[in-house]
Amino acid sequence: MKHDQSQALFERAKLTAPGGVHSPVRGFRGVGGAPVFVESAKGAWLRDEDGNSYLDFCMSWGPLLFGHQDPEIKSAIEGALSRGWSYGTAERYSLEFAEDLIRAIPHLQMVRFVSSGTEAVMSAIRLARGFTRRDWILKFDGCYHGHVDSLLVRAGSGLAEMASPDSAGISAATASETLVLPLDDESALEQAFEMHGAKLAAAIIEPLPANNGLLLQRKEFLQKLAALCKKHGALLIFDEVISGFRTALGGMAEITGITPDLVTYGKIIGGGMPVGAYGGKKEIMEMVAPSGPVYQAGTLSANPVAMQAGHAMLRKIQRDNPYPQLASMGECLVGGLQNLANRHLPFPVSIASFGSISWMVCGDAGPVRRIESIPADQKANYARIFHAMLDEGVYFAPSGYEVGFLSTAHTGKDLDFAMSATEKAFKKVRG
Repeated sequence: MKHDQSQALFERAKLTAPGGVHSPVRGFRGVGGAPVFVESAKGAWLRDEDGNSYLDFCMSWGPLLFGHQDPEIKSAIEGALSRGWSYGTAERYSLEFAEDLIRAIPHLQMVRFVSSGTEAVMSAIRLARGFTRRDWILKFDGCYHGHVDSLLVRAGSGLAEMASPDSAGISAATASETLVLPLDDESALEQAFEMHGAKLAAAIIEPLPANNGLLLQRKEFLQKLAALCKKHGALLIFDEVISGFRTALGGMAEITGITPDLVTYGKIIGGGMPVGAYGGKKEIMEMVAPSGPVYQAGTLSANPVAMQAGHAMLRKIQRDNPYPQLASMGECLVGGLQNLANRHLPFPVSIASFGSISWMVCGDAGPVRRIESIPADQKANYARIFHAMLDEGVYFAPSGYEVGFLSTAHTGKDLDFAMSATEKAFKKVRG
């Protein structure tokens, strides 16, 4: 495939935006080469500026449960636009959406809409500190919670040491209020709460870590975390920006039966529009301004277009229950990829999956639950696969540490195309 227009646009973009992109992973640093510049998308397919078409297994990083330009969600957006796209005042659309969310999700007693998953996490952390009157936060290595200063950190050299900045521009003082632990380690968890439990305002975790590979966690580990939070008076925050609506309507909280104190959501609750939310127990949420002393605000919070798009998506999920279909397609996709990898690739590959989410592990590894278990040659091997697939018209996430997503717009014919393209691509990788 030719990518002349994408290459030219990328060269222009590097003159106006850092790295030529407006979010780092779009720059293809994880796989090399110039990014594809998309001109349009519909259903399960992307079309780039050179006229190439790609079967999309990225789905805007997960929120497009029903594919690009789903007719019902599109109709809701068009109807909303006809009435105005930003009011900056109270309206009924967020009220009705919130009412239906709360009816549908038992652990969501009150909700506050914001504009992104990062903003939702930032606000939930502030709320936890305000509610508990404690300062420290516990997070886990391998879980990503947006670019919140206090969570964009890495572990110290031991449990007695707090985290250190993982990005320029984050002060040591900010990082010092975060404790970072490994996933899947009950012993470290117990020791950390024994040492620091009285100082912890909250523990935040992706119950299905899906931002640094798909690190499937044991239910027992999540239950232990919940029990320790309750014992020591720390709030449990489930970051369901990826897993909420994607794995089930109630996300991993519904699947595991674990009730978090607070939960955060991202763009998936707006049907892919720029939106986020945090919510949970009423006694905690009533601490948020104007009801309480924890300040959080936003002119575009509960944007009426995003609210109506999200409400349309919620109604469609409730009516159609897409999860069995997505799980079945996921099994077909993973099974097909695994079979072809076993037959054709020159290095071992295993496919981790959960419903409609999947991740290609490139190298010798058993079940990967912690980032230390990710093969050392993951990046290099995945980059070879990515470009071979791209040349055959299949768009995977442009990073070996990002997961892939299916939608209900993917058809059996699409999966047949994917298998045919994959066989050709894997043969190219083999050489």
